[in-house]
Amino acid sequence: MAEAPLFALPPGVDFARELVTGLIARMQAEPPEAMARLRLYLNSGRMMRRVREEFDRTGARFLPRLALISDLRREPVAGIPANVSPLRRRLELAQLVAGLVSRLPAFEAGAGLFSLTDSLATLMSEMQGEGVPPEALEALDIRDSHAEHWQFSLEFIRIVARFFEADSAPDIEARQRRIVEALAARWHDTPTDERIVVAGSTGSHGATALFIEAVAALPNGLIVLPGFDFQMPEPAWNSLCSGKMPIEDHPQFRFRALLDRLHRSPAEVQRWTDAEPDTGHRNALVSLALRPAPVTDQWLNEGAQLGDLRPACEGLSLIEAPDPRHEALALALILREAAERGEPATLITPNRMLTRRVAATLDRWGILPDDSAGAPLHLSAPGRLLRHVARLRGRTLMIEPLLVLLKHPLTGAGATMRGHHLRFTRELELWLRRHGPAFPDAAALTRWAGGDAAKQAWADWLAALLPRFEDAPVQPLSACIETHLALVATLAAGPDGSPEASGFWQLDAGQECLRVFTELAAEAEHGGSYGPADYADLVDTLLRAGQVRNPLTVHPGITFLGALEARVQGAGLVLLGGLNEGSWPEAPAPDPWLSRKMRLDAGLPLPERQIGLSAHDFQQAIGARQVVLSRSRRDADAETVPSRWLNRLTNLLGGLPDGHGPEALAAMRARGSAWLRLAEAAEAPRLSLPPAPRPAPRPPAEVRPRELPVTAIKTLIRDPYAVYAGRILRLRPLDPLRPEPDPRLRGQVLHLIVERFLKTRPEVESLEDAEARLLAIAEEVLAAEIPWPSAQRLWLARIRRIARRLVEDEARRQAEGTPVVIETRGTQALPDLGFVLTAKPDRIDICTDGRAHLFDYKSGLPPTDKEVRYYDKQLLLEAAMIERGAFTALGPREVAAMTYIRLGGEGETRDLAIPREEVAESWEKFTRLIARYLDPKTGYTARRALRSTRDVSDYDQLSRFGEWQLSDRAEPEDLA
Repeated sequence: MAEAPLFALPPGVDFARELVTGLIARMQAEPPEAMARLRLYLNSGRMMRRVREEFDRTGARFLPRLALISDLRREPVAGIPANVSPLRRRLELAQLVAGLVSRLPAFEAGAGLFSLTDSLATLMSEMQGEGVPPEALEALDIRDSHAEHWQFSLEFIRIVARFFEADSAPDIEARQRRIVEALAARWHDTPTDERIVVAGSTGSHGATALFIEAVAALPNGLIVLPGFDFQMPEPAWNSLCSGKMPIEDHPQFRFRALLDRLHRSPAEVQRWTDAEPDTGHRNALVSLALRPAPVTDQWLNEGAQLGDLRPACEGLSLIEAPDPRHEALALALILREAAERGEPATLITPNRMLTRRVAATLDRWGILPDDSAGAPLHLSAPGRLLRHVARLRGRTLMIEPLLVLLKHPLTGAGATMRGHHLRFTRELELWLRRHGPAFPDAAALTRWAGGDAAKQAWADWLAALLPRFEDAPVQPLSACIETHLALVATLAAGPDGSPEASGFWQLDAGQECLRVFTELAAEAEHGGSYGPADYADLVDTLLRAGQVRNPLTVHPGITFLGALEARVQGAGLVLLGGLNEGSWPEAPAPDPWLSRKMRLDAGLPLPERQIGLSAHDFQQAIGARQVVLSRSRRDADAETVPSRWLNRLTNLLGGLPDGHGPEALAAMRARGSAWLRLAEAAEAPRLSLPPAPRPAPRPPAEVRPRELPVTAIKTLIRDPYAVYAGRILRLRPLDPLRPEPDPRLRGQVLHLIVERFLKTRPEVESLEDAEARLLAIAEEVLAAEIPWPSAQRLWLARIRRIARRLVEDEARRQAEGTPVVIETRGTQALPDLGFVLTAKPDRIDICTDGRAHLFDYKSGLPPTDKEVRYYDKQLLLEAAMIERGAFTALGPREVAAMTYIRLGGEGETRDLAIPREEVAESWEKFTRLIARYLDPKTGYTARRALRSTRDVSDYDQLSRFGEWQLSDRAEPEDLA
């Protein structure tokens, strides 16, 4: 049987246009209807659209019968059953993987259930597509340092071997291969007279390569390969498969493998048309730069033959941005200029974050690009709410996740008055931030409503919803779906609306989410049972796999393409973005099932295959007339590494001074730098404001505080601006959305424990009984005040560790005196100044000699004597108040001692080693301090004497700290 010739087109030509041109030229001598009898198989839907457009451009004529190679899997063929749903197969595999993880918890520890499931499904698809049965894995040599892991892996793969049996429902890849095998057998026995053309495919998948092989054996078959490197010499072709490991990361490797399969040589590949790219010299340069590593010595030999490299690089620009934001802005500016000139432009990158940044920047100028990938479904409004609800099932809702749900744009969308929902949500947030609790419940919502009927109705709706999140047992997948969607419907409807009125399942994103969950519900019987965490992972995995097209009108000339679609583009201006390692090319996904050598021995492609395909996409795209190469030198975490292809190209240019390579590279960078300068100019502020000075506001005397607690005096000394902002402006920092068991809360709880311990002390009590009573009180208070079980256990363990020492020290204190004042408020007036000082000491005992002993409990480290002398005046001022009779239960009384009791660490106590006369001196200094700050000429200086430069004030943003430094002099400002 005569074999069909092989054709190809080089990188840089418009593949779709030249494919149509070549078809028309070859069919010119035949009647018009002959074109209608030709069957043309293409590699992607976008390629099919481009081919249709090119046929339309040539005028009225018959079109060939267009089809995708992937359509073969859906053709009905006698004896080959319909394929099983990919989702059903993944659900079945997930149950098997869950069993493996439960028996072998160390197998791929840290990997999620569905991460393992997806990798196993990918392996099965590869085995079925490449025609590798499970038996091929039995003879593998696994004698290496990780033999036990690979043995477990092989044992598990044997379990899934039943999916490969002939009587089992085939996967979609297995069915496609069976159909191709059936076609090949039929054509071998009875060659078809039909003219068949396969175009645009590299044959990278086993079933596709088998189909190309079958078509190539037909007398009327034609193969047209995309981006074939006609300038690559035979030694370079031979080096791709000459070593122990094939060089699958080379852009032309898939052609080498396909040609070997067809028993052809690269020299036998013919040109489909005479079209030459506008950048033929550049193709030679890129071909040499991307040579396989074993033959990179050809750079020296062949590099000198390239001649002057400046013309080859004339249409290249290289943007090396300092960060991803500047890269996106520079690319957006280039696209904007192209749109203004009416020139089509295409951004090609696999980096979806980069395309989102560029699209957001283009939105400034009202340019909406045609993004081939669409928007990620999991980031759409319905996708986000579905993921939030799934992730929060089985949890008691804290303030932050509760507000995430309530503030979602689709929550309450079906209510008759959504404005009420938004207002109530805002008011509830402010109330919960201030008053808590960390885990809102029905009682807290009722307290917030405060008797308001409208608020109470809304609170009742929300209170009824909260327990439905907590109740999430392990249950069948169908029940999980029903519960999940019922929760979403309740949120979308609001307290008085309906899910239908919310429009949740409308528009493109809602319809796509509905399709996903309809399919999931249809296959749920094959999914087994799920806990809330695994169900949330399943939902997240399914939604992340979906895309939704933007329904709005897009700009006709600005297109975003993925790397795979590089062979489709025909625009004159091409932008290749995100050229960093890990982005383009992406790092191969780890394979927990087979090592590289095991894959090679079994006949499976190596992980580097994806890198090779990306390299081929890059080689095709860089052949366009005008190309912009861009990368960012740094991402959010660290310095980046340039893409290996960009690195090779720049190294080759830099190493060919005789061909003016360094000058060509410098010109490329200069053109890219011009766009970066424009990006900097676009971001430059139009108004230049001087930095704010260090503030020291001077409000009028009548608004200055006339009463302060003793704890605020330390703040007045160290950070007067905080007293001004908090006491005069009455600005209070919002409590965090995510409450945590922080040191302040720990101090409050420990104080409460000790207070109850002292107030419930019996007349006579042994140390053992006192210790038991202290721990019982601690358990009771922690259970009532701390909603975090882990913090309860941790803090109780710390108290238990020092409980014995605390009760022993307390017994000694009881022998020396009697507690009289416990958390009782006292006031001391300064009549001459019209000022009142208040205090609420932790504890004051009356000693046996009638004097007072002042105690202060500290959950952290107590201040040093030096800090007390100059800054932390609390105990000194409380002692002065005692001596002046500020506490009714005591009357005026001499202070014998001042002691810190630490309720953490080792439970130690420390007496202040400060002479008694310093109490009177501190009161005099305090009086002068208050007199100065009541004077309208004194400013409240920001961060006057904080303990450390790293200390954070609640009002640093208000004082604009950072625009001024601690070394700057304060600039007083009189306020009306």
